[in-house]
Amino acid sequence: VQLQASGGGLAQPGGSLRLSCAVVGNVFSINAMGWYRQVLGKERELVADITSYMTTNYKDSVKGRFTISRDNAKNTVYLQMNSLKPEDTAVYYCLANQAGLDYWGQGTLVTVSS
Repeated sequence: VQLQASGGGLAQPGGSLRLSCAVVGNVFSINAMGWYRQVLGKERELVADITSYMTTNYKDSVKGRFTISRDNAKNTVYLQMNSLKPEDTAVYYCLANQAGLDYWGQGTLVTVSS
């Protein structure tokens, strides 16, 4: 199982970006999927996750600005990020859980700067 993330880049404060993460390989039943982020020197933190029943959970600081969604037919999870702030700058990692195992994407850099 491999996760292929894309969509990072540079955005201005107040701007938007959309991250995508496709799960490929021996995929048969993905449970939770999510997005984490990490700033150099700090621990990786949960940004948002979504269960197979489409129940979502968000870090407080992104509520109302970020939206997580998934397309089960495509085994893909998305993160729509609006009203971006400089403090959202980080490497974003996607995660997928299958059969009790967590699989991570390679990380995609999001930079919010004017």
